Amino acid sequence: MAIRRKDWALPLEQHDSVAQLDGSPRRRFYAGGDIARVEAINDLRARTHKLMPRFVLEYLEGGAGEEATLARERECFAEWRVMPHTLVDEAHRDLTTSIIGKDAPLPLAVAPTGLNGVFMRGADTALAQGASRSGVPFIQSTMSNERMEDVARVPGLRHWWQLYVFGGEEIWQELVDRADACGCEALVLTTNSQIFGQREWDSRTRVEGQRPSWSTVFDAALHPRWLATTLNRGMPEFANVIEFVPKEHRGFFDSAFWIRGQMWRNLDWKTVAKIRDRWKKPFFVKGMLNLKDVERALDSDIDGIILGSHGGRQSDWAVAPLDILPRAREIVGDRKALYLTGGIRRGTDILKAKALGADVVLTGRATLYGLCAYGADGVHRAIETLKEEMLNELGQYGIPRLKALTRDLLVRTDDLPL
Repeated sequence: MAIRRKDWALPLEQHDSVAQLDGSPRRRFYAGGDIARVEAINDLRARTHKLMPRFVLEYLEGGAGEEATLARERECFAEWRVMPHTLVDEAHRDLTTSIIGKDAPLPLAVAPTGLNGVFMRGADTALAQGASRSGVPFIQSTMSNERMEDVARVPGLRHWWQLYVFGGEEIWQELVDRADACGCEALVLTTNSQIFGQREWDSRTRVEGQRPSWSTVFDAALHPRWLATTLNRGMPEFANVIEFVPKEHRGFFDSAFWIRGQMWRNLDWKTVAKIRDRWKKPFFVKGMLNLKDVERALDSDIDGIILGSHGGRQSDWAVAPLDILPRAREIVGDRKALYLTGGIRRGTDILKAKALGADVVLTGRATLYGLCAYGADGVHRAIETLKEEMLNELGQYGIPRLKALTRDLLVRTDDLPL
């Protein structure tokens, strides 16, 4: 059965709930300019849909094929219910944790996302600034639009680098060396994007593969705020890798397609070992969805595994990371760090992932909604919103500390006790 696109990509101006009778009382997410009125990630998403052109929204929101994996990433969280404790001390709740040996205010990092320059000029720096204010790591993408050395100047930033392997070996080697030199704490190798996903809704905004359609151009022209904050100095470029792109392919769309065509189709564990030999700091492999791959990772010299589906943008009809998380935790034990990314929209999502075995959770779209809505302040607001929800729900669960979250707190809807 096809996943109806409207099930996940509503304009989010209206909200349907069991608390309503035939749409009454009328409910709308907040999409205005007062950031103090933001109550949830969906408010940031609503403002994003108000401000961004259609082709930007398709790039941000879209998934692969039937978008079944994209839908599954949200559905899976609803399949776990909480059995709260009561008559316990809930006065002092604590979300603090450790991320690669350093204290963190909550078990969250900002996931790597490429081409953020289509949302606003200086987007990568804004993401880093928002993450830094909240005290969580920001993972910058190889396909970002600002040089890693410039982003590294953000005060107090916990800066990580995400690596794509493409072209000649000298490219990944130079990127790894630069990341080390500018102080990145950790390296994250993405492994599930060597063949680009079938993102047909994103593709429909263009003609001939690269050139935007006339309807796309016209729609963009109807968004003057976006034009003023994004294209005031022309189209963005892939600042960290543009020097490796042939001069005749350095246009915005052309360079993206050239890099895509140069991805290593033969990326394997031998490549992982080569990167490990060159990079001496914490090293994560991102994009696993098969338990046999998780088992294989135990024999490698990496420090951590990140379960993820690339935001539902690669393989269609794949399992969600949360689906395999409990079993992956059993396999890994305490031998490797185990992270999860995908579908995070609420603080309860993070708590469920923690209870099922994730050490840290990454969020991509949630912080991008904040970026599109209010810039760096919006990124910070997105993270703090998730944090506030987590603190509230810990109290609702009767759990004073994050460390007290266990699998026993949750039950699958198929296994509800009679």
